[in-house]
Amino acid sequence: MLHTTIAGSLPQPEWLIDRERLRGLSPPRIRMRELWRVEERFLEGAQDDATLLAINLQERVGLDIVTDGEMRRESYANAFTTTLEGLDVDRPGTAPSRTGRANPVPRVVGPVRRRHPVASRDVEFMHRHAQRPMKIAVPGPFTMAHMVQNEYYAETRSLALAFADAVNEEIRDLEAAGADIVQIDEPLLQAWPDEARAYGIEAINRTLVGVSVTTALHTCFGYGHLPADRPPAYPFLAELNGCAFQQLAIEAAHLKLDLSTLAEMPDKVIMLGVIDVVDAAVETADQVADRIRAALRFVPPERLMPATDCGMKYLPHAVTYRKLLALVEGTRLVRRELFSFDGETRIP
Repeated sequence: MLHTTIAGSLPQPEWLIDRERLRGLSPPRIRMRELWRVEERFLEGAQDDATLLAINLQERVGLDIVTDGEMRRESYANAFTTTLEGLDVDRPGTAPSRTGRANPVPRVVGPVRRRHPVASRDVEFMHRHAQRPMKIAVPGPFTMAHMVQNEYYAETRSLALAFADAVNEEIRDLEAAGADIVQIDEPLLQAWPDEARAYGIEAINRTLVGVSVTTALHTCFGYGHLPADRPPAYPFLAELNGCAFQQLAIEAAHLKLDLSTLAEMPDKVIMLGVIDVVDAAVETADQVADRIRAALRFVPPERLMPATDCGMKYLPHAVTYRKLLALVEGTRLVRRELFSFDGETRIP
């Protein structure tokens, strides 16, 4: 019960990527090789080394489910999107971010298809080195459909469904490679909730056809370093209870989310953000425990996973480490309250 994990990324080492330059950007939607500090011929090995550090950090602080920290990625989406057939990544177009800012993006110029597995090696690498259950993330079809300039499909729905087929192939390969959990990142469901209602669930469910591995869906309001209005509630959340994935990862700590909304998702394991990735102030274990206790009023402990709100990619390394310690220690406090010496569960 109360398995801990992170919702997204960890900070990459300064020797691997230009973090200051990366921080000045919206999450890249095209490839940006110039961000990497390592020569091309040494880059994969350097990314492997950084991944080992990320795995070691998570296991050392005591997280129950670990990730690769997304050390090999410039952003959560572009490492996958830019490998697909039908996209022109060399002559980019533009598309708006959730804040309306125009970003360079791949142009869709033909049928979208996956050429080859993208992250299978990443899972196999984790399998060799991680001692705990492993999670890996893929971008979701709805979000990808809003991160390109569409010049081929008649409507965005058709484009999202094409992306869904590509993601479905990728998830099947990640399952075969040994992933314990595959997370689908869909932050932009909250930016365009009307479109999400029209075809978002259809696209997400299409990514999961024939999939047996445990799947999670992460939806939020963006990285903490980007200025954005964060509303007090999600405009598109309860609808996700009808989706085929098993776990739902949501931002709650920074939003101070009204946790009564969790009762509207009785069929999902809730990966609840109890660590704020917008505010660099480090939570105490007691603060984390209080956030977990508040959620237990609406979700039983067997359906609750304490986590970070979103990716920690842009936070300082030392802050990240201390926040993860608080996540683990706060969860341990609540676990002690939940279990009596005779092994019976008791809700505080």
